[in-house]
Amino acid sequence: MSTYVLMKILESAPNRYDRGINILTFGRLNKVYDRLVSHIKKDQQVLDIGCGTGELTLKAARKGAFVKGIDINPQMLEIARRKINDAYVSDNVQLIEKGVAELGDENPGQYDAVMSSLCFSELSEDELNYTLKMIWRILKHDGLLLIADETNPEIFFKKIIVGMIRIPLTILTYLLTQTTTKAITKLQERIVEAGFNIISIRRSKLDDFIEIAAKKPKGDEK
Repeated sequence: MSTYVLMKILESAPNRYDRGINILTFGRLNKVYDRLVSHIKKDQQVLDIGCGTGELTLKAARKGAFVKGIDINPQMLEIARRKINDAYVSDNVQLIEKGVAELGDENPGQYDAVMSSLCFSELSEDELNYTLKMIWRILKHDGLLLIADETNPEIFFKKIIVGMIRIPLTILTYLLTQTTTKAITKLQERIVEAGFNIISIRRSKLDDFIEIAAKKPKGDEK
């Protein structure tokens, strides 16, 4: 089932988001987050793009990282703020209402890692290209880019199966939220084209979900 499509429905009711996502992904998204933050170390400076209700931000903060979480949805951020306070890691977290268009405000070479889950697939082509460019700029050399998101499978039969699932859910999403949905095509290739070296890749069985860890090469400039 298309997690991203159903996520858009849940975003219209932020208080139900975490419970809904947990059900829809059979609890697997929590394991995805664990794998992403396994790359994070204590005292690192981390940016979480599209942090939502703060689950990924919270996991990184619990590892002792200093995390800035940004999202354009103030209701989601309020839920994230409550979680952070309840977990007693507020000293390690800064939550800001902010979109990818404002990433240019961040200082060059500021972060040890930039992470994002189920956010890149919400961006337009121009926004995605700009975001990757800005991530390159704000990462330190040897800094990490950690992404989990929905992708379009390239194998024909998998594409057909995913399409059969996605189309009715896309229609349902539009009826409920008046937004459209899409998955990313060739995300791995886009990240490489932006100058990053891929460290690891993990795909779902239908190739409609991908986890990528990539690194900004030391000493390289773009």
